Amino acid sequence: MQIEMRGINKSFGGNAVLQDAGFLLDHGEIHALMGENGAGKSTLMKILTGVYTRDEGTVIVDGQEVCYKNPQEAEKAGIVFIHQELNVLFDLTVEENMFLGKEIKKGFGVCDKKAMRQEVKKILDRLGVDIDPGQRMNELSVGQQQMIEIAKALMVDAQVIIMDEPTAALTQSETTVLFQVVNSLREKGVSIVYISHRMEEIFELCDRITILRDGSYIGTKKIKETDMNDVVRMMIGREIGERYPARKAQIGDVAFEVKGLTCPGVFENVSFQVHAGEVLGVSGLMGAGRTEIMQAIFGNMPHVTGEIYLDGKKIENRNPQEAMKNGIGFITEDRKVEGLMLEESIMKNISIANLGRISQSGVLSKEKEDALVNRGIEELHIKCFGPQHECNNLSGGNQQKVVFAKWIYTEPRVLILDEPTRGVDIGAKKEIYSIINDLAEQGVAIIMVSSELPEVLGMSDRIMIVGEGLVRGVLHKEEANQENIMILATGGELHEE
Repeated sequence: MQIEMRGINKSFGGNAVLQDAGFLLDHGEIHALMGENGAGKSTLMKILTGVYTRDEGTVIVDGQEVCYKNPQEAEKAGIVFIHQELNVLFDLTVEENMFLGKEIKKGFGVCDKKAMRQEVKKILDRLGVDIDPGQRMNELSVGQQQMIEIAKALMVDAQVIIMDEPTAALTQSETTVLFQVVNSLREKGVSIVYISHRMEEIFELCDRITILRDGSYIGTKKIKETDMNDVVRMMIGREIGERYPARKAQIGDVAFEVKGLTCPGVFENVSFQVHAGEVLGVSGLMGAGRTEIMQAIFGNMPHVTGEIYLDGKKIENRNPQEAMKNGIGFITEDRKVEGLMLEESIMKNISIANLGRISQSGVLSKEKEDALVNRGIEELHIKCFGPQHECNNLSGGNQQKVVFAKWIYTEPRVLILDEPTRGVDIGAKKEIYSIINDLAEQGVAIIMVSSELPEVLGMSDRIMIVGEGLVRGVLHKEEANQENIMILATGGELHEE
């Protein structure tokens, strides 16, 4: 299938989102679509698949002009969109989610559960995913839920699959499996539109790349004829310099220590230290227990034993409120569900974690609130129309900056970051890295969980590797590389030469 989009314009409430945008997808290619958050990538694909109606422009599929009225119509034509926001029903099982509205029926309209389960198992085996089709979606990790979304697309005889940040929640091993599936689909003539902020993936996987900037078409290049610097320059209109800003923090004494932290069946005997001004990276495969350990530290998991010390003093975090009072902040991996009130303003989101700072005798000071929120917008370079801008209408990078602002102004002694740059473009990533470095320079002890090995290696002073709920090792920056991390994450041992 060949798709051409040209002269596409789209506005929301008087704000132009796309202006003369275009895209050309050839038969049987993997075509990257890149741009900063808010560049219009997802909007352009939503216009293609009938989620939005274009204001102007033309969409041509295999030589015929089309205008799909809804995603179901696009899917019938062979075009499937796997959205960045997971489209799952958490109370239903894996197989119920995958066959929703597409049930296999026996006589008298009765669902053939055996046939459906066999089909689900076949697709999951193809993806190399070990998930019970009878499990409920709310029992799965974010990465496993993402793999189910990909599996749902493979159930349809799609000729074009649009993948919006498909690996954002996947581990390195899951990403490798996904790439194998995508390459096999290309060999069968399926075309893939691949939207991602991960440069390494684009250059490993894709044939061509199209760049959008501020809603407009900038250009298309063959991957073999360009490089990362060229792509960044097209995306943001300037050079970005080093991807990971130089670390200047002076590492001080031990600020935070965990001893023997245990949650039966999840993780066991976890012990580590973090120094003031240090960034401790946390790496490991999906399901290793990284997030669960952080949730336990923050008082958000039951049945946890062990000891936690802050500046040498034992503390208890029986719930998140106590953790916050003890000087611990936590930026969670899913900003849309746990990090933000999406339907509320930037002001409300930043204020809610800082009520003690902006209140006097229990009464909110509007003057203090305005000053704090405007400071956050200015210092973190949040692109918005002001403090009342609804967070749902911000780009992913700017949403993440709001989450950072919310926690930074609580002045935490320890800040836990779980996947801090997930779904964030390369320009916003560097700004977030600078924020992390600034906090470290102020003496904050930072724990950074990330599935992106280049990010862990580029930002960490030390790296703690977690596997199957155990601390497999801690590597200093000088001895850390992708190979050593993966050896420890998979249960191996490093041998000194």
